[in-house]
Amino acid sequence: MSTDDSSTRSQTTAVPQPQTPGAARARTVATLALGAAARHSATAMRYPQDGGWSRTSYAELGAEVRAVAKGLIALGVAPGDRVAILSNTRMEWTLADFGAICAGAVVVPVYQTNSPEECEYVLDHSGATVLFAEDEGQLAKLAEVREALRGLRHVIRFEGEGGEAMTLAQLRAAGAQVSDADFDARVDAIGSDDVATIVYTSGTTGLPKGCMLTHGNVCSDVDGIRQRVEFVPGEDVVYVFLPLAHVLTRIVQLVTVDAGAELAYWRRDPKKIVEDVQVIKPTHLPSVPRIFEKIHAAATAKADAAGGVKAKLFHWAVAVGREVGRRDDRGGRPGLILKAQHALADKLVLHKIRDLFGGRVKLALSGAAPIDIEILEFFRAAGIWVLEGYGMTETCAVETLNTIEEHRFGTVGRPLPVCTVKIADDGEVLMGGPNIFKGYYENEQATRETLVGGWLHSGDLGELDADGYLSITGRKKDLIITSSGKNISPSNIENALKLCRWISQAVVYGDRRPYLTALLTLEPDEAGALAEQVGAASQDPAALARDPAVRAELQAAVDEANSKFARIEQVKRFAVLERDLSQEDEELTPTLKVKRNVVYARYQDDFTRLYEDG
Repeated sequence: MSTDDSSTRSQTTAVPQPQTPGAARARTVATLALGAAARHSATAMRYPQDGGWSRTSYAELGAEVRAVAKGLIALGVAPGDRVAILSNTRMEWTLADFGAICAGAVVVPVYQTNSPEECEYVLDHSGATVLFAEDEGQLAKLAEVREALRGLRHVIRFEGEGGEAMTLAQLRAAGAQVSDADFDARVDAIGSDDVATIVYTSGTTGLPKGCMLTHGNVCSDVDGIRQRVEFVPGEDVVYVFLPLAHVLTRIVQLVTVDAGAELAYWRRDPKKIVEDVQVIKPTHLPSVPRIFEKIHAAATAKADAAGGVKAKLFHWAVAVGREVGRRDDRGGRPGLILKAQHALADKLVLHKIRDLFGGRVKLALSGAAPIDIEILEFFRAAGIWVLEGYGMTETCAVETLNTIEEHRFGTVGRPLPVCTVKIADDGEVLMGGPNIFKGYYENEQATRETLVGGWLHSGDLGELDADGYLSITGRKKDLIITSSGKNISPSNIENALKLCRWISQAVVYGDRRPYLTALLTLEPDEAGALAEQVGAASQDPAALARDPAVRAELQAAVDEANSKFARIEQVKRFAVLERDLSQEDEELTPTLKVKRNVVYARYQDDFTRLYEDG
């Protein structure tokens, strides 16, 4: 890809592109999945069933995928037809995904949290002819908009039976008439330039756009990740709970299968994630920052609540772990005294933090949003690597990645071996590589605006250091320009505020204003502890939000966060919302990113009052 764009600085890192695992032949997602099923013999999937856990081997996975694909062919699904999936992350999602792709179809994920109207938009815009739906709840959404979806011919359900939807068992039975030769012909006809999936962005503004990702795009990203992250076939376990409608989870799924590791699915209950992890004992854990933030806050709060010697011991142990990590980063080793202290700290405290994750985690990947360095260092001190990566739906999720061998906290890592990153004159992150998407489905204007001069324009602001590590400093559209002309990126300030155990969400405001303000929400899971802390009679979040003692606690957290920033970047005043932000109220995306424009508009009066008499 050309690097002579005159609108960019010379701050570029172009990594040589060695032969990747699939470079000798043009791999497709279909051949990747089927090849893994034929190549590996261990457990492919572990999933909840009848109160326990069931397992599916790689051979069984291959047979199931073949059966689903044949069933779709029997229904009349032609190459290039769009097949949608509306479901939580579960084993059947993977079967439907791989099966549809092996039938030559284009998979269209739909977020399980989408409203009926949002489902209608994606299904109608993509022209989906077949829909896999999870259960009665998702089918009820479909029923509300079914009349508008004239092109939708078949509906297949994962749970239950009845109505217009056929079951997976009925789909498999229908496929019995399709020969192996017909199946193989479908797979062989798929080319690397064919579209494998259309992923609709869960963007924070406007209607979602359908990103067309080809088989070549997806496989190149998988290959790049495989070169940076090691897996042990038959031993490593990857716990998945994030939506498979999100491209990162799809890529994680493919990397896991390609490597011959085990996919372990959650029980579809957010309150049981920590329990799941302790039972499953994963070696790899992809997540979003909010999960790590909550575990960090809970562990720290528990130690502080114990008080006395226990609290001092906890913080001493973490400090020792941090120092060992910092020496390791500098290429040094702990001396005899520090080594002995670390062994004691691990025996008394640090192993308990690891046990929260099952005790076997080698690598936890944090993506979708920035995470505070303090949290990364905390887990590193306990022997858990929580590392950031960066990418977009348009890059098949991963463009840069920190690894245990090559990491730099505060950055999102170096580009994958197949990728190229550079910084434009205005600070925008530009990306290139074979993983860059084909364009937006039926939206040529948006495609032209995003793919310019051979580069994907991310809309993010960033910096590259001398070693090629990328730091994301903000979002161009999110920049706050104060009345004095100072450009401020709110994300780091918001992350610092969310380090407080009482704060769930923080939204900083101040465009064309003399100073910054913030809207804070209380952490629902901490309502009881907060009420006890301040001596409140009620644990009701609305009552707590109005309590002067709660406000004093939050003011202390704001003061602590402000101490990390220059005066112009400090939050001068704040309001407390009487409820948390939510996906249901369209204030958060399915990956828990704040829809800033929605929050600004909905709570404009609250922000305005913060500048009255101020």
